[in-house]
Amino acid sequence: MNARAVGAGCGPTWHTPRVLAVLLLVFLCGAAAGALAMRMATPRIPTAWTAGGREWTLDWMKRELDLTPAQAAEIETVLDEFVLYYQNLQGQMDDFRAEGKKRILRTLTPEQRKRFEKMVGKLNAKLR
Repeated sequence: MNARAVGAGCGPTWHTPRVLAVLLLVFLCGAAAGALAMRMATPRIPTAWTAGGREWTLDWMKRELDLTPAQAAEIETVLDEFVLYYQNLQGQMDDFRAEGKKRILRTLTPEQRKRFEKMVGKLNAKLR
């Protein structure tokens, strides 16, 4: 008796396309949930950077580090560039997450989509 004949009565194996699809779906849902959790858990640059946080940070650094005017100007430029870079990167990450979610939703049946949206909603509520 060969191994295929022995395994034939035991149900589907991991080689079955349906099992592989379910494993891929579980992996993608986990990746999406992980990305969402990381987004919610990571500190954000305050929007006050443009309001009052920017001046406060620069004044604090000038005081604590005894910066020359040239150093203060250079640090101001570096911080402004960092904020722009971070905002651009955040936008790219948001686009990537949205695209991943769309791809997951296209893979699911209508019933699974409803359950997936409910899962994501619960996760969002827990992370807030």
